Amino acid sequence: MPTPTGTLPDARAADFAILLAERLLDPDPIITAAGPAVTSLSRGLAGTALLHARLATLDPRFAAAADQHWTRAAQLLGTTPGRAGGIFNGAGALAASLILGTPYLPDPGRHERSVQRGVDWLAERARLVAAWQQDRRDAGQAGTPWQTYDLINGLSGIGAVLLAAARAGHTNAEPGLAAARASLTGMIHTPGEGRPGWWRPTPRHPAALADPHNRDAANTGLAHGIAGPLALLSACQLAGHGNTRQAEAISVAARWLLDWQAGESWPPQITAEDLAGTSTEPSTRGRRDAWCYGAPGISAALIAAGRALTDPGLAATGRRAIDALGSRTTGWDTEGPTLCHGIAGVLMCAQAAGSTITADRAADALAAHYDPALPFGFRHSDHGVATDEPGLLVGAAGIVLTLADRAGVPSPRVTDPWTAALLMPLAVSPDHDTDDR
Repeated sequence: MPTPTGTLPDARAADFAILLAERLLDPDPIITAAGPAVTSLSRGLAGTALLHARLATLDPRFAAAADQHWTRAAQLLGTTPGRAGGIFNGAGALAASLILGTPYLPDPGRHERSVQRGVDWLAERARLVAAWQQDRRDAGQAGTPWQTYDLINGLSGIGAVLLAAARAGHTNAEPGLAAARASLTGMIHTPGEGRPGWWRPTPRHPAALADPHNRDAANTGLAHGIAGPLALLSACQLAGHGNTRQAEAISVAARWLLDWQAGESWPPQITAEDLAGTSTEPSTRGRRDAWCYGAPGISAALIAAGRALTDPGLAATGRRAIDALGSRTTGWDTEGPTLCHGIAGVLMCAQAAGSTITADRAADALAAHYDPALPFGFRHSDHGVATDEPGLLVGAAGIVLTLADRAGVPSPRVTDPWTAALLMPLAVSPDHDTDDR
């Protein structure tokens, strides 16, 4: 297939997405490419299964592939090293993929028992993480390790999938969702010594201390910073899982982000020197224009917060920031084509926000990265190192899913789409009532 150039018409873009998905049908090349991350949502079978589930009504081959990839992932979980973590590794990744993927299938009921087990696992994981953080707080330990609250490993990601499960009628999700909501709300409401409640303490591990980037700070971004809890709590508030204290936490987190906005984006982290006003400029480590860190992800969180609080000003701030990327004359602070810190992530966020100018520019830039000679059509890039990755977060599956959505590739109407794993799109309609707000 020739390399696409410019913005593809929807019909051609749909065909292109399907042809790319066909490269990911066979699980064996994915297993080889993903290595130790073979079962993960980031790089492995949980991500490719979600892609095939999204396309399952188009062709029985995709439905069969989703089943096969889930089965192989389950088989490999017992033999592949992995962290307990959140929704992107190990059992949590498979659970998230099943919960979000099965509603797309022609016969989702076939996987009901597996989905219920996945919901149970995530709900218990949420309870354990929340309890661990409460024990830390009760012991007088300062701050909150980002692994307890972030989207990749912690309660923001776990909560996002539990919210999708609860909205799909899985009542066993609700205790875990309530634990995640309460923990994140409490975190935001518990500042210490002039620092926000999500302040990341300096790691105690000697190897971590050797990295100068691991100083204590408050992260801003959607993947590892306060924008993740903000997006989740806002989505919960909109979906009827909210209360007054949670709404107040949403306001605190959103106003903090507004205070630290720099131009049309945000520094990736705020240090003690930044808070004290002694740094010469805000911290510059990390990205400012990606889904993981920067304007696209933070904009989505602010738009969701604006809807949850019925605050048009918040939503407008987020929209201006994502629109500004499309009209910028200079390049973006992204790397490569994939979702996490690349162009597909910008495209996904722009589509969720309805930013046509940025979505069109991102689609053009993404097409330029396609190489038919590559095994999966696109290559992930991270700090200058290029790898062939098949998965969702940093691989071809995430790119193809984003392209399929942009092209309007048909699928069943689902309560929450695959993008819920990334806290996209922006929850539910802005006029949805919430309880005791």
